[in-house]
Amino acid sequence: MELPDWNEVAQAADRLALASTPAELHGALCGWLAAGGEDAPDWPARVLADPGIPVPQAGEVLDRLRRASVAQFADPEFGFSLLLPEGEGPVVRATALFAWCRAFLGGFGLAVASKPLSEDAQEALRDLASLGAAQIDANDDGSDEEALVEIEEYLRMAVLLLHADCVLAPQRRQRLH
Repeated sequence: MELPDWNEVAQAADRLALASTPAELHGALCGWLAAGGEDAPDWPARVLADPGIPVPQAGEVLDRLRRASVAQFADPEFGFSLLLPEGEGPVVRATALFAWCRAFLGGFGLAVASKPLSEDAQEALRDLASLGAAQIDANDDGSDEEALVEIEEYLRMAVLLLHADCVLAPQRRQRLH
């Protein structure tokens, strides 16, 4: 299932007066879901830790963002993708990617509780933290687009690994018992 358009999500965030970019909203949602947080219609209030945020109406863009993200995590073809601005230069895209990572960590932290993580998952989480702390060099000419594509692909796999560790592995263990 395809994610809603960046601009649609930005407009929905503006309507709700959320101080989050589309990358931050999607990152927080994905962190929440990857850690085993409940797939719930009131996800913005949960992942942004603000009970005053209204519940998105069924079919609205933030509801579609949740449903598409849940479907992507369940995709056996690993169809998960990050919501990042399209058609922008590498500097804008990298800035959004770093913000996505920071928000992912926040959402993940809210839902992970005391779930044990494998060594690989712990390493993936450290890498996400490193990327979340990264900043763009003011003198960057944007020539590192290939590196950015590789980082984005690594992030996709790291997020799916964390989801497998926190959500899929416990589900498999429950089925065995």
